[in-house]
Amino acid sequence: MDLLATITGATGSLFLTLISFLVVLTVVVFFHELGHFWVGRRCGVGVTAFSVGFGPELFGWTDRHGTRWKLSAIPLGGYVKFVGDLNAASVPNADQMQEMSPEERAVSFPHQNVAKRAAIVAAGPIANFILAIAIFAGFNYFSGRQVLEPRIEAVQTGSAAEKAGFQPKDLIVAIDGKRIETFADMQLLVSSSAGESLSFTVDRGGQTVALSAVPNFVERTTPFGKQRIGLLGVEASKDPSAIKRISYSPWGAIKAGAVETWNLVDRTLNFLRRLVMGWESADQLSGPIGIARASGTAFDVGGVYSLVSLIGFMSVSIGLINLFPIPLLDGGHLLFYAIEAVRGRPLSEKAQEIGFRIGFAIVGMLMLFATWNDLVHLGTSFMAKGT
Repeated sequence: MDLLATITGATGSLFLTLISFLVVLTVVVFFHELGHFWVGRRCGVGVTAFSVGFGPELFGWTDRHGTRWKLSAIPLGGYVKFVGDLNAASVPNADQMQEMSPEERAVSFPHQNVAKRAAIVAAGPIANFILAIAIFAGFNYFSGRQVLEPRIEAVQTGSAAEKAGFQPKDLIVAIDGKRIETFADMQLLVSSSAGESLSFTVDRGGQTVALSAVPNFVERTTPFGKQRIGLLGVEASKDPSAIKRISYSPWGAIKAGAVETWNLVDRTLNFLRRLVMGWESADQLSGPIGIARASGTAFDVGGVYSLVSLIGFMSVSIGLINLFPIPLLDGGHLLFYAIEAVRGRPLSEKAQEIGFRIGFAIVGMLMLFATWNDLVHLGTSFMAKGT
């Protein structure tokens, strides 16, 4: 029972954890594949299958256009299969292409020009970003935002802030030239910059002061697991006047949602940069088990609101990951199309096959590594509970 509680996280219910996980992943994957599907149809390409999940079909139906819509047994992704595709990775079916009639060629994905193929492939990640913007914009419009201005109440002894010369009542105006509107904005930048020197512009009693600080590297336990973050060592103002409520017009909510989506992209890219430079640990990468635990915890902590927020976060992550130039992912296809556009002809079938095999190996190794991280975290959490 202790191991089950460790796996399910805060919910303590395997059923709720699984349902939350399936809801998050199904919504994110559905919109991703819907982007491919919608643009493909607009480009006149035939669609043979739209699947949420991989493996054996659990149930489905065929629409009047001949597309098989189905839910498959392994809920770890999905695909749209176009006419002319050999498999779910959109590898061209060379044998089928040679036997196609002119009518079939007209609706075959491999026979479309490079611009149409690129648009269809890019539509999946774009749909994920649009979904995230819509979710964040909806929250902004209907609920508004209650924010705390970036004013300091107290400076912790021995902290990075004390060493840098911060003082109570300082108002943080900008970090590295980027304007800071809320205390949360400051926290986001600082937490992703441990060990890096940051330049602060501070309003101190009406005078502008320039300070430089290096956030300390700390590890904290959250409901979603252990996280390594940068810490400045300041406390937010407790003055009621520091609390602001922001209401948005429809257009303002959309703009704020787009900014929030971009901030997630920026933070992810910054994490990857720091990971490559050795400033972050790869054990923070999570796989399906970690996502399932986060989904269950999100639902338990904040109900449907938090679960929908997680969908927005995961949608950004899936959209961004799919744009990486790795064969098998959307970004790998776009890389091949870019090469084709420059050369005036596509890469040879052999070269593409080798690329897809390499991509499959890379994606497979990353999945195994992330799943191993999940198992290690589970074991660590279980042992901690037992001591």
